[in-house]
Amino acid sequence: MDSMKMVTSQPNVFLFVPNLIGYARVFLMFLAFYYMTDTEMYKITVGCYLLSQLLDAFDGHAARMLGQTSKLGAMLDQLTDRCSTLGLVMALGLLYPTWFLFFQCYAVLDIASHWLHLTASHYSGATSHKQIDLSANPLLYYYYQNRTVLFSMCAGNEVFFAALYLLRFTEGPTVAGYSLFRTLVIVCAPVMVLKSVIFSCSIDCCCKEHRYCGY
Repeated sequence: MDSMKMVTSQPNVFLFVPNLIGYARVFLMFLAFYYMTDTEMYKITVGCYLLSQLLDAFDGHAARMLGQTSKLGAMLDQLTDRCSTLGLVMALGLLYPTWFLFFQCYAVLDIASHWLHLTASHYSGATSHKQIDLSANPLLYYYYQNRTVLFSMCAGNEVFFAALYLLRFTEGPTVAGYSLFRTLVIVCAPVMVLKSVIFSCSIDCCCKEHRYCGY
């Protein structure tokens, strides 16, 4: 009887506030996917997509503030990040067929680096993918340990792809004689390139530190 009480008193991880935020992110992601190739719904597409990405900044904060961290939340967060970016990159490959190979390579690099990083953290016994030893690579260390750098890089990367998507339909408002969306693409392009370099460094670091190359 006591054991039954203990089971029923366990908090329902599926109803944790951070996970509820995660479900909202997934819904917005699929809503963006649904309208992504509709030439008349590009504003709604980007609005849903960016709102889903913006909520990523709140679920982790809510988890720490409410003491509701969970493996489900961590995996939901990672999967939503990767799937949303992959979906947008796939759409961009259709909208910019000349650059299709580039978008394919970016998607592969993104998925492969994050999968290997998560696997490395699992085998090292770390509770988070941000806790494995990255001291051998200063670029990776500052990327994962400095919240300002991490947020700025992720935001810049998402703005690059979102602006590139918008640019396929409109130049957007003009600021000081320049197209806003085109300017955002140009300004954020170096962030995207640097993030791709970080992905490559992550693969190299995880392979060396955990000897995956020999498995």
